[in-house]
Amino acid sequence: MRWSEQGLRVEEPSTLPGLARINTVVRSVTTPEFAGVTFHEILAKSALNKVPSGSGMPFGWTINPYRGCSHACVYCFARPTHTYLDLNAGTDFDTQVIVKINVSEVLERELRKPSWQHHPVALGTNTDPYQRAEGRYELMPGVISALASSGTPLSILTKGTLLRRDLPLLADVSRQVPVDLAMSIAIYDDDLQKSIEPGTPSAAARLRTVTAVREAGLDCSVFLMPILPWLTDSTAHLDDALRRVRDAGATSVLYSALHLKPGVKPWFMHWLERTHPELVPRYRDLYASGSYAPAAYRKWLAQRIRPLIRANGLDEGREEPTTGGVRSSALGQFRDPDGERRPARFASEDRRTVPSALNIPVASVAFESADEPTLF
Repeated sequence: MRWSEQGLRVEEPSTLPGLARINTVVRSVTTPEFAGVTFHEILAKSALNKVPSGSGMPFGWTINPYRGCSHACVYCFARPTHTYLDLNAGTDFDTQVIVKINVSEVLERELRKPSWQHHPVALGTNTDPYQRAEGRYELMPGVISALASSGTPLSILTKGTLLRRDLPLLADVSRQVPVDLAMSIAIYDDDLQKSIEPGTPSAAARLRTVTAVREAGLDCSVFLMPILPWLTDSTAHLDDALRRVRDAGATSVLYSALHLKPGVKPWFMHWLERTHPELVPRYRDLYASGSYAPAAYRKWLAQRIRPLIRANGLDEGREEPTTGGVRSSALGQFRDPDGERRPARFASEDRRTVPSALNIPVASVAFESADEPTLF
């Protein structure tokens, strides 16, 4: 839904340099409801994004109705995608949100092509499709309906409680195609959550959404990620989180340690310097050699969380015969018996590869990455 009837202020396309050059910006708008945020409405030329085959992601196609995200999660791995638009990965990612106002119409055309093979499509792999603006633009019902009517399976990962609005539709289309849903709930300390995820609903609100999904007759996984070293990796925090996830009715839980890819690390470290300066030296040491927490830390974390997952009855899933791992119902992700996310080609922490003509060096493994941005 457009906001023209709201009398919103129209900005010049030059406020978004990367898109203004391509001449697809319909208008840019601001509103008191979203103080400090500008929405740039564009006419997308494509809706389906092909994930590069070497990305390590276990799905091949995604849809991103939005670029940028008012959830403003400091650690968000998708931040660097904003630099493709000549915008920065920090404040601009949080406040300059691109809206593909015609995404469902373009998607319908793409799905009608004889070449479309009905591969599963993932939503929420880059920026959240249920961020607050979705309440006004209402893009997701059209996207969901288009996928279902074409016989295309879909999965949704979100932090947005607005998912509840579409549960009747999702329950209905789940009788036509497979539908996988997951809520991302990483932080269970209210003060920390408001600091590091200032635009997100509370953990309690998201857990109530998990319950609503289950009451609608659908499975719902919880992504307990990222786990933040020295902030959310204590036994007390993890046990409380897993207990609350269990009580909400989640069907499975997946976890991973924080990783800080280029473009994200400076923004996260700036936040850490402001809020927890005593941890800055520890983080610099822990992430000195790359984006991912060292294997020793991940092993330590697994040893801590595995008994807690088992104690809460959450370590359940379907075995994936091609890897020996456990397949999550959410996003086609694979996980170890202890719940750690893995690319599909790896089975466990020792990175045993499945038979393949490709031998990929351990150093090149990415536990989690955003799909490359395809805006038009």
